[in-house]
Amino acid sequence: MTATEMGAGPLAGLRVVEFAGIGPGPHCAMQLADMGAEVLRIERPGGNGWPNPVVDRGRTCITLDIRTEVGRRRCLELVQRADVLIEGFRPGVMERLGLGPDDLQKLNPRLVYGRMTGWGQTGPLAQTAGHDINYIALTGALAAIGPQQGEAVPPLNLVGDFGGGSMFLTVGILAALLERERSGKGQVVDAAIVDGTASLMSFFSGLLPTGRIDMRQGHNLLGGATPWYRCYRCADGRQIAVGALEPAFYHELVQRSGAGEALQEQAMSSEGQAVQAKHWAQLFAQRSRDEWCELLEGSDACFAPVLELEEAQQHPHMAARQVYQEIDGALHSAPAPRFSRSVSQIRPSVVVDAALDIWKD
Repeated sequence: MTATEMGAGPLAGLRVVEFAGIGPGPHCAMQLADMGAEVLRIERPGGNGWPNPVVDRGRTCITLDIRTEVGRRRCLELVQRADVLIEGFRPGVMERLGLGPDDLQKLNPRLVYGRMTGWGQTGPLAQTAGHDINYIALTGALAAIGPQQGEAVPPLNLVGDFGGGSMFLTVGILAALLERERSGKGQVVDAAIVDGTASLMSFFSGLLPTGRIDMRQGHNLLGGATPWYRCYRCADGRQIAVGALEPAFYHELVQRSGAGEALQEQAMSSEGQAVQAKHWAQLFAQRSRDEWCELLEGSDACFAPVLELEEAQQHPHMAARQVYQEIDGALHSAPAPRFSRSVSQIRPSVVVDAALDIWKD
């Protein structure tokens, strides 16, 4: 399938071989496909048990048993014509199959070899199993998330798998492609979730020495520790999110909500904040979520309703930007970021016979 057949985008003409996996690797491949790359996914016989019509979009899919000599030879043929490879196996698996970076870059010196793992290619934990919750636990991120009394709360698998994982793999691949324009050579991109999540924590580690932030669970002002940066339940049981950190925005919230005397100024002490949180909770519980939207949404009160995924598609702002699009019964996120000329687009995946001459030079 040619770049013209697959559509435009800033990466049109780029060829990517993706070894099917779960989570961050497929999300990285989705981003490249949205931006116009020709992504060829190599599925294992029987699939991986996690089919996902949204994250798996935009590919040409073939099934190969890479453990066999026939499957391995076919992989080598395809990689010779590729610009990028994405794999998410444990360290050493691709090397044992004869598909490691040293083997493949001899065939294709310009190949950018993207490796997605949780712990990284090296280190004492490199060969052990893990998931998002384990990776973010080790970086210091998880310890700061959750209520003061109680256990830490995993924020879905957004922080590790996707924030610290696929996004860093995508950035690394694009950087390696840019460098290849100067050197003419490919290289290995070792994207480890622990590395990426640690990078995401830079904002907090940079503020710690200043004393302006407290990373203890339930004490972080960006983790819901203050009454003006948290969620509240309304009269109808639905929730709203308030983020009026700055005094000017807090003043806007106070004026528009009709808050009482006890809430006029932001309390600085933890005791005062606890009292104010109770007052805010009582106030917000007097109206429904939609009534608070009428009063506060669109102002500088730093307010938003807490929407469920199905609701988010219908919100006027999200609908105006077409952030979510329903295609064949699945809710797709629009390609991000957006480009002024080479526009990204959502494209379907197609399944083809592995024996076909997929890429013609």
